[in-house]
Amino acid sequence: MKIAMANDHAGTGLKNEIKKYLEEQGHEVVDFGTYDEEGCDLSDFVYPASLAVAKKECDRGIFVDGVGYGSAMIANKLRGIFACVCQDPFCAQLSREHNDSNVLCIGGKIIGSAIAMEIVKTWMNTDALTAEKYVRRRDKVAEIDKKHCVEV
Repeated sequence: MKIAMANDHAGTGLKNEIKKYLEEQGHEVVDFGTYDEEGCDLSDFVYPASLAVAKKECDRGIFVDGVGYGSAMIANKLRGIFACVCQDPFCAQLSREHNDSNVLCIGGKIIGSAIAMEIVKTWMNTDALTAEKYVRRRDKVAEIDKKHCVEV
């Protein structure tokens, strides 16, 4: 799988750890930066990474900032992006099973390395549920997405 990764200065260390794990698992990682811990603007990195997922140049995205919500807010502006902030493996599982999220956002100031890695493992290895009620619900969200989000 091809994974877009992005972060701000607060997420650099954790992003690098996640990136290493993904590559060891055989995934291709496209790293949109930032690459150090010098102060920066999150949107400069999350926006192009989100575009890559929205345009299907990457299969999924994993973004790490201080809390996770900034990345999700930016990413969810684009049509076809379904970004979720996950702070534990159970939420990661449900975000994939129920919502078929294609972008995972993690807070590097909130989540420690060990739990972050369990979140990533769970999220990467969980498929969307195919029961009619989940498909119907996701389809309704996709219709809202088509109606109101920016097409790329």
